[in-house]
Amino acid sequence: MNKTCIIIAGPTAVGKTSIALAIARHFSTEIISADSRQCFKELNIGVAKPTAAELEGIHHYFINSHSIHDDISAADFERYALNAVEGIFLKNDIAVMVGGTGLYIKAFCEGMDEIPAVDSLIRNSIITDYNNKGIDWLREQIKNNDLDYFSKGEIENPQRMMRALEVKLSTGKSIISFRSGKKEKRDFNIITIALELPRDILYQRINARVDDMMKAGLLEEARSLIPFKHLNALQTVGYRELFDHFDGKYSLERAVELIKQNSRNYAKRQLTWFKKDPSINWLAPGMNIMLKYLGDKFGNLSADRQVW
Repeated sequence: MNKTCIIIAGPTAVGKTSIALAIARHFSTEIISADSRQCFKELNIGVAKPTAAELEGIHHYFINSHSIHDDISAADFERYALNAVEGIFLKNDIAVMVGGTGLYIKAFCEGMDEIPAVDSLIRNSIITDYNNKGIDWLREQIKNNDLDYFSKGEIENPQRMMRALEVKLSTGKSIISFRSGKKEKRDFNIITIALELPRDILYQRINARVDDMMKAGLLEEARSLIPFKHLNALQTVGYRELFDHFDGKYSLERAVELIKQNSRNYAKRQLTWFKKDPSINWLAPGMNIMLKYLGDKFGNLSADRQVW
């Protein structure tokens, strides 16, 4: 069998983790996370990490591997993941990657253009201003400073816009100018599967997940992270809304509503990103469906190896 990485992608709350775990158990292999927040050891409930038992049962790369004080880019992930998959292939013909950070998956599959380091003072200033003034201010800054990105980039995604603005202000060049369009060719096969559910069911799952996170102690977790709320790692759904609650901007009920709303909006952006890639195979997140699909790819999967 040729060395192959099976990638399980898709929007938040669609069921990627359980499918990836089942595939990894089936092939007795290991998992690389492609989630830009689960790598931070200080974040737990709000980033929906696998459980401690799941992490103990199957080795995961890029989970609890970094600190919120580290600045991690897609290029950093590319290097990390290529090293991880090389190690997995020394022991197994199959590796599994799972996550919803489309840029990270793209970097792993196709390579990533190097972007010069940005000024940390500029980054922190942008984050502070965004937290105080909101997305309309951020969009106006992009329009005033980087028309190229404003016309071609994602102007509904605050993380992407902050990244574009810090690059422009640090280097004087648009982040668009660093995109060569050249695709690296990997020396292993890649099968990318994206999971999809009817939109109303997905939204119900997102809302239920947020409720479960709150019951599990997300409020207390966010409170413990207040001293670090200025860091880039904390500019994310689930924490940012609760920080605003602590600052008196919203009631707790409103903050939870916003977490659900912003999570649904994030899921929409994830779907839009992955739908642009014609190489992705779309499946419903069912174990039998996945087994049949992989059976067609790898030959008949014997019943004694099934762990679904």
